[in-house]
Amino acid sequence: MPQGSSHRVVLVVDENSNPFEMSCAIEVFGLRRPELGRDLYDFTLCAAAPDTRMRDGFFTLTGVPGLEAAESADTLIVPNRPDTDTPRSPRVLDAVRRAHARGARLVGFCSGAFTLAEAGLLEGRRAACHWMWTDSFRARFPGVLLEPDVLFVDDGDILTASGSASALDLGLHLVRRDHGAEIANHVSRRLVFAAHRDGGQRQFVERPLPDVRDESLGPLLAWAQERLGETLTVADLADRAAVSPATLHRRFQSQLGTTPLAWLTAQRVALACRLIERGEERLDVVAARSGLGTAANLRARVRRETGLSPSAYRRRFGPRAGEAVRA
Repeated sequence: MPQGSSHRVVLVVDENSNPFEMSCAIEVFGLRRPELGRDLYDFTLCAAAPDTRMRDGFFTLTGVPGLEAAESADTLIVPNRPDTDTPRSPRVLDAVRRAHARGARLVGFCSGAFTLAEAGLLEGRRAACHWMWTDSFRARFPGVLLEPDVLFVDDGDILTASGSASALDLGLHLVRRDHGAEIANHVSRRLVFAAHRDGGQRQFVERPLPDVRDESLGPLLAWAQERLGETLTVADLADRAAVSPATLHRRFQSQLGTTPLAWLTAQRVALACRLIERGEERLDVVAARSGLGTAANLRARVRRETGLSPSAYRRRFGPRAGEAVRA
């Protein structure tokens, strides 16, 4: 697990790379965090050429370190670009393979899945890419288990995000995995971005023009987040919104790409994780205050979301986690 800024994140840019995803990586992994009293990552860019022309010639990057910077990456973000049919640079692919061979975590945003597949690292593994390239990706890489309608896929040491904005979702997921829910929430607030959209949510969310009435879920979500510890059900949400449960379900699917129950559960798990991080050691109290009910349900939900038991989560992200690492 990264401690302070000791975890090195390296973003590889290549000819015609997308600047948006590059900016997402810089925002999540590269910014200083003086308000936290520490930096979360040691971040740098690197490129195969001294001058790298970005997408459609919008601008050219100069003065970026060479690919040798990738050799020390703990997390390597591979290049992505819109011309997916053009083969990647052999030097870049070799750098990606070497990083994987020595145990680095690999990340692909948007069309970055093509880079990972060309490097031969996705065979038999789960991955996500932008919906518009689903058919071409499957035709070229039939051995990859492509999940076409999700925001991102966490397959352990290789993670892929679907479209442009989902780069932020995956980035925040990595911060949450590395540093806990409290830090991830802080980063998301600074980004003014949703703190937690599960990777399984749909890529394409329909946003029809509203009728005369405002059907935004914003006020309802804010109301529910203040009452997560209460006995709050989907029926209660529907009553609050003055609609039927079926209508509420349709609105959640169209506006958030998830169901009311899945959203409610995810918010409760996130709250439980924050309570653990802040020092609450009594699992029954955490379960009650987060609305998860019982310690058994809390254990199951936290493990499913984080891959850790509550006690292991506390050791990693709790108030004395830094002391344990230094000991």
